[in-house]
Amino acid sequence: MNRLAKIVSTFFGAGYFPVAPGTFASLAAVLLYRFVLAGLNGLVFAGVIVAVYFLGVAAAGAFSRLLGEPDPGRIVIDEVVGQWIALFLIPADTLSLVLAFFFFRFFDILKPFGIRDTERFPGGWGIMTDDVVAGLFALLLVRLSFLIR
Repeated sequence: MNRLAKIVSTFFGAGYFPVAPGTFASLAAVLLYRFVLAGLNGLVFAGVIVAVYFLGVAAAGAFSRLLGEPDPGRIVIDEVVGQWIALFLIPADTLSLVLAFFFFRFFDILKPFGIRDTERFPGGWGIMTDDVVAGLFALLLVRLSFLIR
């Protein structure tokens, strides 16, 4: 079980990238969206996001307990879910993908507008939920950008 929690939490090892593992995982999530997930039906993609969120809550909670750290940098499944939310039902063109990536990273790193408060949720809930909220803010900005293009 610990091995599975490690694999899921680190998104198949992406969390061990030596520099900025969260950013690396976000980039991996964008590429996975571009080449695989963008072709899914919206309800199926939403189901994938929800399933990976709950799997991430369990895995991140277990792996952080195993490591004895509240939110280890190696855990990047939260960035993957948050990035996919930022990409939800947007076109897979280069500009939209770049905007979603940068908006998500902005909100995930700075955590404005109460995003940081969600980190206080217990265990895996706090690890995952701040990135969900960051993803929602990023998605809103991407959608708003469509109005000015």
